[in-house]
Amino acid sequence: MGGVMSSSRIVLIGLLVVAGCSGEAETAGPRHPGEQIYLNTCFSCHASGVAGAPAVGDSEGWAALAQKGREALLQSTIEGVPPGMPPKGLCADCTDEELGQAIDYMIEKSQASSR
Repeated sequence: MGGVMSSSRIVLIGLLVVAGCSGEAETAGPRHPGEQIYLNTCFSCHASGVAGAPAVGDSEGWAALAQKGREALLQSTIEGVPPGMPPKGLCADCTDEELGQAIDYMIEKSQASSR
C-alpha cells in the first residue's frame, strides 16, 4: 500500500512540475517584488497548499516556519523541500534575493490574514 501512496505522490509532483506550479494570477498596477515572484512562480502551490506547501493565509503554518528564521527558510527554498518543493520552487532564474522577497511576502500576507 505504501508503494501506491508513493506512486500517487510522484504522479502529483510530476504533474506540478509539468504545470510549472506557476500561477496565472494577474493584477494591474505596481507590485512588491516578492508579490511578483509569488504570483509568477509560487501561487499555484502556495495559494491552496498543494503537495503540503504552506498556504498563504495559514497564519499558524507560516508562524511555525518563520520561527526557523529567514535564512533557514531561504536555504530550504533554494535547495527544495522533498517530496513536494523542487529547488527554487521551479524559479530557476530567480536570485536568492528575489526568493527571499517572495518568502517575506508570503509571511507578511499570512500574518495580515490572522485576526
